[in-house]
Amino acid sequence: MKLIDLSQPLFDNCPNCPVHPPVRSEIIADHPKDGWRMELLTLASHTGSHVDAPLHKLAGAPELDQLPLECFAGKAVIADLREAQADQPFTSSILSRKLRVELEDRIVLLATGWGYKRAQSDEWLYHSPYVSPDGAEWLVKQKIRAVGIDHYSIGGARAEQNSRTHEILLQAGVWIVEELFFPPEVFSLAQPVQFWCLPINLRGHSGAFCRPVIAIE
Repeated sequence: MKLIDLSQPLFDNCPNCPVHPPVRSEIIADHPKDGWRMELLTLASHTGSHVDAPLHKLAGAPELDQLPLECFAGKAVIADLREAQADQPFTSSILSRKLRVELEDRIVLLATGWGYKRAQSDEWLYHSPYVSPDGAEWLVKQKIRAVGIDHYSIGGARAEQNSRTHEILLQAGVWIVEELFFPPEVFSLAQPVQFWCLPINLRGHSGAFCRPVIAIE
């Protein structure tokens, strides 16, 4: 089996959501003094490639560990949205044109090209394309299982629209995976693809880091 890595790496001071604490990776034991190496990581649970559980937006909603592990592996379709411009909303009209296949119980992966722009830049931090509330409602109507995007937030940087997009998706039980990276080879694959996105087992948390991959037999 071949695995195609769709994750973004974590490292000291790597780009992340500007309202989250900076990522810190500190070596706290090393050779030859200690006989081994160990690092201390300081970062928010929604950093790098990560999963959002309903609790992330909705008080009293299911926590990450209350979701069945099986739901994080399944058939996925990739929407090629790499022509997207800064601040472009993905509306129901755009998504319905790009996703002309059966979507029920599918994991929908939105490839905007912004994974290649990952940097502490004004464009990446504040002007990404995003799923509009209208687009989120359309996805829910298709009865999808989950949705992912190659940016730190599926709803963009503007607080009001970001909040509403997350609310619509998570309230419908659609979990979210953010900060993906799409290597060019994925766009030539026959769809749907087998997608795995297993989050770290953090009990009682609203989300967790994950290692998203496409699995090819």
